[in-house]
Amino acid sequence: MVHHQIKVVQALASSLTEGGRGVTGTPFPNQPEKALKLYEFEGSPFCRRVREVMTLLNLDYEVYPCPKGGTKYRQVVKEKGGKLRFPYFIDENTGTAMYESQKIVDYLFKHYGKTGKTPKKYSHYPKYPTVAMVGTIINGARGVWVNKKIVDRASPAQLLELWGFEASPYTRVVRAVLTELEIPFIFHNVAKECWQDLGPAVLRLKPGKYVPLVGGKREKIIPVMARAKQDIQVPYLEDPNTGEKLFESAAIVSYLQKQYG
Repeated sequence: MVHHQIKVVQALASSLTEGGRGVTGTPFPNQPEKALKLYEFEGSPFCRRVREVMTLLNLDYEVYPCPKGGTKYRQVVKEKGGKLRFPYFIDENTGTAMYESQKIVDYLFKHYGKTGKTPKKYSHYPKYPTVAMVGTIINGARGVWVNKKIVDRASPAQLLELWGFEASPYTRVVRAVLTELEIPFIFHNVAKECWQDLGPAVLRLKPGKYVPLVGGKREKIIPVMARAKQDIQVPYLEDPNTGEKLFESAAIVSYLQKQYG
């Protein structure tokens, strides 16, 4: 448990390096009919840029982990796009497939943002993501390399489902393990929609019973999580292959390592 908490603290420090990106998002996302697909790996600073915007737009998407040394999805990217470069993004709603984080970010704002334009904050990333790379190092370079013990194992028949948001340190720990195990999953963004959402589930800025923004995405997620307190807690994992449903990052990591590690 102590080792796990150290990982969480490292993940928190990694999140802080990005200055609050990947926390808040629109309560009324423009979710497309067909699933968006992202081939990436957790420890990549370029992939992180795209994930932060996905949280800002509060979009759900399928993740196909491509850690270094992995064999399952890196070859798929090579076959589909012609080169091994990440992130690689596919939108079957428009027939689009592309590399380059900035191009993907611009595309997401154009098709799924409110104005169709990329905000200045997200339109001029530095060529070399020094700050994000520092964050990856602080996080122990987790989610970069494949777990060699699982290289020849088949992927689960059905995609796992994970609820969280990009900057959540607890969610980051879980995503790193999913990356290292090359387990594909659906990521349901649960961005914080208003100031009352800020703070961890047990210590929000607004005390008392949790009341989500009326009509927002979080309001729709509460019945899915079915918590006794009728609130939101992330990460939350559902595995349709086994019927397992879990809160708490430590419990989820333990389950993933036991079931798929």
